[in-house]
Amino acid sequence: MKLQDLKNSLGQLEEVTFVLPNGGYVPPHFHVTEVGKSSKHYVDCGGTVRTEEVVTFQLWSANDYDHRIQPKKILDIIGIAEETLGLENLEVEVEYQSDTIGRYGLSDEDGRFVLTTTQTDCLAKDKCGIPEESVTIPMVSSSNCGPDSGCC
Repeated sequence: MKLQDLKNSLGQLEEVTFVLPNGGYVPPHFHVTEVGKSSKHYVDCGGTVRTEEVVTFQLWSANDYDHRIQPKKILDIIGIAEETLGLENLEVEVEYQSDTIGRYGLSDEDGRFVLTTTQTDCLAKDKCGIPEESVTIPMVSSSNCGPDSGCC
C-alpha cells in the first residue's frame, strides 16, 4: 500500500484496526510512535548496486488501555512527517513489536489494515546459479521400500 492509499483509507474510517498476519489484532490502544522515510543503499550478492525507499510507520502498544487513536490524529502525524521529511507517495512498511521488531507490508481489506508478511530473497539468482523453478523429484510407489529399491 502506498502512502496516499493509506491516507485515503484513513479519511473514510471512524476507528482504526490493524490485523496481524496470523489473524490476531494489534491491541486497540496502540500508538503511532513514528512516521518516517527509510532509505536502503546496498550491493546484492551479484554485485548490483540497489536502492530502496519506503515510508515507515511504527506501531507500539503501552499499558494505557483507554487510549484510542483516531484516524484524524494519524493523518495529522502523517501530515507533519510529509511536511518535515518531504515524504513521497512510497510504499508503506509497518514496524511492530513481536519477538523482535517485525517489518510488514500493509493492505486495506474491508476497512481494516492488514499487516502482510515480507520475505527475504536472492536478487541475483541468475548470477548465483539458483534455478528459477524448483525441480520436482518423482515419487516412486512401493510397498517394499529398501535401501536398493530406489524409493528412498
